Amino acid sequence: MSDILKHIFLDEELVKRIRGKLPCMFKIAEMDISRGRRVGMEVGVLREQIIVAMLIYKFGEDKVITDIPTNELQTDVILKAHDNPISIKTKTGSGFSGIKLVWTVDWKMVESFCRNYYPTHDTLFVNVNWNKRGVFAYIPLNVHREIFRHLGIDSYVKRPKKGTNPRGVEISSKALKLCLEHTNTRKINIEWECNNLKKYTPYIRWVKLWAE
Repeated sequence: MSDILKHIFLDEELVKRIRGKLPCMFKIAEMDISRGRRVGMEVGVLREQIIVAMLIYKFGEDKVITDIPTNELQTDVILKAHDNPISIKTKTGSGFSGIKLVWTVDWKMVESFCRNYYPTHDTLFVNVNWNKRGVFAYIPLNVHREIFRHLGIDSYVKRPKKGTNPRGVEISSKALKLCLEHTNTRKINIEWECNNLKKYTPYIRWVKLWAE
């Protein structure tokens, strides 16, 4: 058994970098895709890229697999020599709702997923809570499975309501809360403040590339 991800939380220098740099990196991601001060859903993709870049920084590019087949709906990144595939989840604001296990608009896929689901991934979870405290957390697969067995699928999974447009299947807020509170979940508390980007615009890097 190999749990490579735990080394993130044992690396004091990296923990310091995560606390100091992640808020401004996520703020840049928001500014890059904001329109009329509204942050689009595409921000999730940029946030994932930032977390994957942190894994590359920590473990080396040759240890991080990002070319994931499209049929691997829950896998965002694979770390060589680590036991399980990794799913990256981010959420803005307090509370534990709204975290998708799988995105789909197909009701047959929703029903099949809910019927057959069993946790298979580790999770890196980031709670973005601007001007307040949030968390960067690693929820191991064994924690997910313990909570799944405790709650059962009907309480672990939140199904979309019939008659609506299903945008995916979520982990229930109760299940996620229990996972985050588990003693085997590793966490870094983060103060979500970034005050040094007043002059940043999303066009600066592109202007520099045009000028090279």
